[in-house]
This record gives sequence, C-alpha cells and structure tokens, in this order.
Amino acid sequence: MPQEPKKRHSRARQGKRRAAIRLSVRETVLCSNCGTPVLPHTICRNCGFYKGKEVINMTKRRDKKEKIKSEENTA
Repeated sequence: MPQEPKKRHSRARQGKRRAAIRLSVRETVLCSNCGTPVLPHTICRNCGFYKGKEVINMTKRRDKKEKIKSEENTA
C-alpha cells in the first residue's frame, strides 16, 4: 500500500506549486509572402503559401465560398 501524507498542505503551498504549471504562449513567425503571423511549419491561412511556395490556391477557395454564400442568400 502507498504511503499517505502525514499532514495536509495549505492552500498557499498548493497555489505556489500550481503557479509553475502554466500555459505558454505559442510562438509565431511572419509569413514570407503576406506578413501575417503564422504558427511555424504550417501553411499561411491568409495566402496559402508555405516556405515561399503556393500550396493552396486561395483565390479559388474564396470564389467557391462567395458562390456558396450567394446561393444561400437567394434561397
């Protein structure tokens, strides 16, 4: 059987321990094409570029979204 604590720890001591366990802010880099902040090693959501190369054609995606929205508005 495991040992049990001899005495209870105070709330202040508990808070001091938990203060060290915190979330860190994710680091971002600027997109080489458009300059928006992006997570490292990911495609830019604004322009679709990764490492200076176009991976996703965002103009086609925008046109598709606009077409769907216009169809919803007419219906």
